[in-house]
Amino acid sequence: MRCLYCNCTESKVIDSRSADDDRTIRRRRECMGCGRRFTTYETIEVQPILVVKNDGTRQAFDVSKVKRGIIKACEKRPVPIEKIDALADDITKKLYNSMAQEVSSKQIGEMVMEGLKELDEVAYVRYASVYRSFKDISSFMRELQQMMEYKAEEEQKGERRAEKN
Repeated sequence: MRCLYCNCTESKVIDSRSADDDRTIRRRRECMGCGRRFTTYETIEVQPILVVKNDGTRQAFDVSKVKRGIIKACEKRPVPIEKIDALADDITKKLYNSMAQEVSSKQIGEMVMEGLKELDEVAYVRYASVYRSFKDISSFMRELQQMMEYKAEEEQKGERRAEKN
């Protein structure tokens, strides 16, 4: 690290601490040439993920858009903001862990629906009704039927776990 004051390349780290939710390290340094102190920040370089929209256009992934969609689906539902944040963070982590540089908006939508299915059934149905743009009541009813089957399976799994314990 080059000193701001004398351009010396020799410095020693005096103090290190995390900043910005443990995504940045703040380092306090002392120049070995002039003895002055300065601060540097070390962050992880993140490769941007591009979202491929249905019309073929591409735009940078924006977690705030995902979060807004989740919040809209959970409106007037007893879902704490912490769980919404956790779902948005989980989706973001999955996307970055996939190491893909491009991801379709459909994949992101499916991830949101899968998370909402666990979080709140009504929010799931709300999101699905917009995301899947149901054409008629029968397609909406099919989605509800699938949700009811999923819920019944989850209840059976819970009962089996309870019997084992």
